This record gives sequence, structure tokens and C-alpha cells, in this order.
Amino acid sequence: MPQNLQFTLDFLEELRFNNNKTWFDENRKRYDQARANMEELITDIIAHFAPVENLGKTTAKDCLFRINRDVRFSKDKTPYKLNMGALIGNGGRKTSERSYYLNIEPGNSFIAGGVYAPLPEHTKAIRAAIDSDNGKKLNAIVNHADFKKYFGTLEGETLKTAPKGYAADHPAIDLLKRKQFLASHKLDDADVLKDDFATYFIAVCKAMKPFERYFNDITGASL
Repeated sequence: MPQNLQFTLDFLEELRFNNNKTWFDENRKRYDQARANMEELITDIIAHFAPVENLGKTTAKDCLFRINRDVRFSKDKTPYKLNMGALIGNGGRKTSERSYYLNIEPGNSFIAGGVYAPLPEHTKAIRAAIDSDNGKKLNAIVNHADFKKYFGTLEGETLKTAPKGYAADHPAIDLLKRKQFLASHKLDDADVLKDDFATYFIAVCKAMKPFERYFNDITGASL
């Protein structure tokens, strides 16, 4: 295995019980190695990602998020995240195109995509698109065998009642009530540690691509 992700998982597990600046500073070199392992994995993914998306000149450093938490508006003042996350898309974290999220965390790794926090105008546009064909196109995507194999069903928050302007008996009311449209594929630690994990990640993203494209075509950007 070219990336020692076991080292990264071990570091994150220890961080869970030592989430303070003193410990982190004492283990800075270990953190640097844990992050370098992630960068190597993302570099491998980028090098073989062409069948999914053209990532241009995007680098692993463009994709990886910082481990420092933004605690300004949070009651939880622990300074560090307990995961390492990366947004794989053209431009990395700053992409305005389709993207695919990788979360590496002991016992809670996953691959995800879709609409997480849409602006009101994006929600309006998505609902209009669903209304225009009674949800047939989106339902075809999420009911496709490849999507169901990796993601099962749609995830995310929904409204309790029909959104304003739509009848409660609308044929696509379950889709119209959605506030989020998420696809998530959970990973065991053993999955992450497999030699062919980069290849597996790309296969999952290929299955997600029609889902991502659907929303990109509506809003002009990944959300």
C-alpha cells in the first residue's frame, strides 16, 4: 500500500482523546506525516480521475481541508477536527463544478456528494426541475442499479409538509419536500486500508456522476 493510511487513522484516533494544542504541538511531526499520507492518496486519485471528471491542474493540497476547526461561533471549543476531508473537483476545495467528498476518520469514513446547503434560489430551481417532469429524471438516476449499489437511497433533511406552491398530492412530493439531496457511501477502516482504495474511490464517484451532473445542470455548480 503506497499510502500508510493506518498511520493516519491511528493519529486521528489518538487526537480524539487529546484534542488540545499542547498535545498537537508535541505531535506535530506525526500530524505532518498523517497529512502527507492523505496527500499521497489524493495525488493517486487525481492521476486516475479522468474517467470521472477533468480536474485540470488541481493538486492534492487544493483538495484537502485544514484540520483546524473554526470555533468562533461554536460552543465546542476543541481546536481540531477528528477527520481528514478532501473535496475532489476541478479547483479542489474552491471548485464551482461537480465535486466528490472523501472523509477519512476512524470508524466513520465515507464518500459523499450532492446538495448539502443550497441557497434559496438553488432550492427553488431544483424544485422547479423536479416539478417539470414529476421527478422522473431524478428518480431514474437514484433508482439506477449503480447508484443503489453504492448509495442505497437518498439521504438528507426533508420538510414535514409540502413546500409552498406545491400540492400535497404532487406525484413527486417526496422529492419536492427535500431540503438536501445527498448520496453517501460508508467505508469501514478495512476498506480504506485496501491497496486498491484509490481505484475503488473512483468507481464510487463514477456511479455518483449522473447524480452530480443533474444538480450541476440545474444550478450551474456543485453544492
